Amino acid sequence: MREMENKVLPLTCLVLANFDLHQSAVSLKQACMDCGFFYVINHGISEELKEEVFEQSKKFFDLPLEDKMKALRNETHRGYSPALEQNQIHGDYNKESFFMGTEGLKDDPLGAKPFYRPNIWPDSDVLPGWRTTMENYHLELLRVCKAIARILALALDLDADYFDTSEMLENPIAYMRLLHYEGMSDPSRGIYGCGSHTDHGMMTLLATDGVMGLQICKDKDMKPQKWEYIPSIDGAYIVNLGDVLERWSNGLFKSTLHRVLANGQDRYSIPFFLSPSHDCLIECLPTCQSKNNLPKYPAIKCSAYLTQRYKESHRETRASPENRPK
Repeated sequence: MREMENKVLPLTCLVLANFDLHQSAVSLKQACMDCGFFYVINHGISEELKEEVFEQSKKFFDLPLEDKMKALRNETHRGYSPALEQNQIHGDYNKESFFMGTEGLKDDPLGAKPFYRPNIWPDSDVLPGWRTTMENYHLELLRVCKAIARILALALDLDADYFDTSEMLENPIAYMRLLHYEGMSDPSRGIYGCGSHTDHGMMTLLATDGVMGLQICKDKDMKPQKWEYIPSIDGAYIVNLGDVLERWSNGLFKSTLHRVLANGQDRYSIPFFLSPSHDCLIECLPTCQSKNNLPKYPAIKCSAYLTQRYKESHRETRASPENRPK
């Protein structure tokens, strides 16, 4: 399909330290209705921690393939996915990744649920301190997402603490994915760093190394499609809304199609995916429906919805016995 010329799209910037949450909610609401992408600044995550995480990410991807394969992803997708083992449905090429997420505590009932299973970690003798760095960063990203959720609640005419319940974000499903892109994309041949998709959950917080590549398509039904670049800004994270929030808001807030084009440079990025708890029922919010605006999506449990979406977007990659973590 022919595409329109790629341009850079300016985005709304959410100041997380702004004490006037209602003012923030007004500007954020417009961004969520327009394209579902925005920046967040004054988030409280130190640049030192972010730089350390990217350094540790690069150290992992620089390991020999034999060492990386010892952390090959399991049936719950945690661990390492090598290049060309990614899902090829959307044309993903020359992208390797490492996936980790929220774990259930020992003897915690959540630990038996598939979205809270134990992570796979690289050998601590090979990468000392790697796990601690990643776990600390995961906690910081979760803190920021929960703060954004309070402003999103106000933007949806809900109480600020609406999502702060055990059924929603007190026990969230939260994944972090380290990504390394190589090579050159060619959309005319269906070759991308990451093919066009929407994110499954509530929201995604994205950090990049500054190498351009992320694009969004605000109107997926437009012919030809118009793709616009989203540049990185120093000190800011890129935030995008996911399908769960689009369903919650009855389509008012947008989960926008996006993709990554590789330009021949090595590119590193780290998205953090936040979803509500395993047992949360995803149904139209009370402020997003009326007699003239009935719910557009059927209610579904979060775990069932995410499982369905993962099956659609992941190709089964079975670890051979010799490559499974010991």
